[in-house]
Amino acid sequence: MSYKTITPAEFAERAARGGRARLIDVREPWEFELASVKGAELLPLSRFDEWAASLDPAEEIVFMCHHGIRSAHACALLARRGFARLSNLAGGIDRWSEEVDARVPRY
Repeated sequence: MSYKTITPAEFAERAARGGRARLIDVREPWEFELASVKGAELLPLSRFDEWAASLDPAEEIVFMCHHGIRSAHACALLARRGFARLSNLAGGIDRWSEEVDARVPRY
């Protein structure tokens, strides 16, 4: 595996201290409308080929989805393209709701 894993609590703590990782949500638009994390950018995995080339391989990026499977897949795809500063948000938005912000709806 050539990407890291970060828990929602770790990411939130780091962001509160001024950490500047880009947070990309790879769920579908209807899921993003149901529940989202403030500051997350929606780039659906289903449209990966449309947006992958627009990312900077030197940028630190954290990917998230519902439970962490699609975001892990995005990390793996980009790692194969030479991206080195990738993290998967373990447990996705579901775990975010449990650990960081209970106001984020679970679905």
